[in-house]
Amino acid sequence: MSMTLTEKLLAQAAGRERVRPGETIPARVDVLMTHDVCGPGTIGVFHQEFGADARVWDPDRVVIIPDHYVFSADGLANRNVDIVRDFARTQGIRHFYDVSDAAGEWRFDPGADPVQAQYGSGYAGICHIALAEKGHTRPGEVLIGTDSHSCTAGAFGQFATGVGNTDAAFVMGTGRILLRVPETIRVVLEGALSAGVMAKDLILHLIGEIGFDGATYRALEFCGDGVAGLSIEDRMTIANMAIECGAKNGVFEADAAVCEFVDARGREHGTERPYRTVRADPGASYESELRIDLARIEPTVALHPDPGQRVQARACSRIALDRAYVGSCTGGKLGDFLAFARIVRGREVAIDTFGVPATPQIVRQLQQTVIEGVSVWDTLVSAGVRMTENASCAACLGGPADTFGRLNAPLRCISTTNRNFPGRMGHAESQVFLASPYTVAASALTGRITDPRAYLQGNEVLLMAERGLT
Repeated sequence: MSMTLTEKLLAQAAGRERVRPGETIPARVDVLMTHDVCGPGTIGVFHQEFGADARVWDPDRVVIIPDHYVFSADGLANRNVDIVRDFARTQGIRHFYDVSDAAGEWRFDPGADPVQAQYGSGYAGICHIALAEKGHTRPGEVLIGTDSHSCTAGAFGQFATGVGNTDAAFVMGTGRILLRVPETIRVVLEGALSAGVMAKDLILHLIGEIGFDGATYRALEFCGDGVAGLSIEDRMTIANMAIECGAKNGVFEADAAVCEFVDARGREHGTERPYRTVRADPGASYESELRIDLARIEPTVALHPDPGQRVQARACSRIALDRAYVGSCTGGKLGDFLAFARIVRGREVAIDTFGVPATPQIVRQLQQTVIEGVSVWDTLVSAGVRMTENASCAACLGGPADTFGRLNAPLRCISTTNRNFPGRMGHAESQVFLASPYTVAASALTGRITDPRAYLQGNEVLLMAERGLT
């Protein structure tokens, strides 16, 4: 019996020759990730069910990354960091990426310069990007996270999905999880994206095609000749937003570029482990198939109030904006900021614009990458972008009122983030429009939703920097 990529990954994790859609299987988990928001709840359930003195099944396979509400003076948010830190120390969890190097409780200083980093040397930033940077994503494995965007790791040829605290606590104690094998939708990508079009446009197009619930508890398997032209970051963007159409996971087969990336990150951080790439079988049965001609995709926007409200950017020029935001696990990667900088270089934004890199590594790369004598970071600041070194989820999930970039009034914001339900970025009456870094940058310059293609003439040096990404 031929199997899809997700079916083969789950069969391997269950120690079985084959699985079928609809079956419930006990799958072995290779990595469990949690963070400051869901970590305390998961820890509470773990001790409730396994005992006050219980030990995690394997401390080297548990990864804890504070990232959501860390840069806030809110006492409960600070307390959450303390809870996961105490648990990591008690359990001997090596892969705990603490906010601070100092002993004792974590306290954010609201009086400090919001631009300057308030984290220590071990801090990793947004969990989904940090997992890849630190070498915790590997082909053929199962990665479970207490966050819906854990599906990002499907870019590396593994089964990756988000779960709630109860399921995560069960994994924490046993190293296994009960999963229903999802049906698979095959998404065949053909050709190449045109100038001015990014992976974010592609995934917004797909979500618009099938609806924000059109793939509920399905696997999205991305394949076709168009995949080779997508960078690692592109694939992460696409897999990241699989959940925005209800998918259980999104997954690409691991190719040579993925394996090279994984091997390099593992060597750099001492997290390498043997892995085995998995490929879909010829003749596998799919629930349905979508074929997408990448050359036909245009700059795309998801209108308020959900990611399925797809429209082409050129049709939105009458929509005035109050704010622009570049950041998050979806749109805060190095390539996202390089694309944004390519548009705004030598220009000035017309509306409040906030930039939050996903990880400290990306902060350093932006500050150290120099184009014609000016760092990319300074290029953004000179254009009027309010940048912060405090890499985190920041305003993507709203957060406490003092969160950097949060919408504390009923504003209209165009954003590189992944979700735009009412109240997602703060105020319940605010409106969020999802778009690519190109489109967000062009819109920041005009104060209205703007097709970015007219702004892409020149700045070839930044274009070369973008194309240099793996």
